Amino acid sequence: MSEALLEGNEEQLKNEYSDDLSNSSSLEEQYLSFSLGEEIYAVDILSVQEIRTWEKPTFLPRSPDFMKGVLNLRGTIVPVIDLRLKFRICKPVYCDTTVVIILRYETNDQMKIMGIVVDAMSDVLFIEKENIRNAPEFGGRVDAVYIDGLTTVNDAVVSLLNTGAILNIDDINHSIVEAN
Repeated sequence: MSEALLEGNEEQLKNEYSDDLSNSSSLEEQYLSFSLGEEIYAVDILSVQEIRTWEKPTFLPRSPDFMKGVLNLRGTIVPVIDLRLKFRICKPVYCDTTVVIILRYETNDQMKIMGIVVDAMSDVLFIEKENIRNAPEFGGRVDAVYIDGLTTVNDAVVSLLNTGAILNIDDINHSIVEAN
């Protein structure tokens, strides 16, 4: 079983990026960026619990194709979805750069934890709030409900994902019903 690559990310980020963090203003938000196919996406760094190397999860029968299964994360059973399949971006290839980002999100006094499979990690981005634009409600590969906004980094458009929408269990349960 692989070990976590990044655990307790806040403490490590404080140590590793202490100068950047102390100089960042309250008008900046931090995101962890990653690739899905040829596109770049990012999630709020505070929603990242850890990053794991790819290991095949335990399969769950009668689940949609994007639900890869579950991992045992120190006694907690964590569902794992492949965002490439959920968003219908590209055919997934599992290789050395493939990782599982364990996300957490609190809603209604309940903590949700789920893993998302991505092609490769990229960078921690420091994005000024004024540089975040609304996502268009049409024409994108990914449904606008999953996108909090768009920004540009080095001339590349980065889609900032809505962690709450990705971890929406009702959405996943609906997909399970449709798969059966």
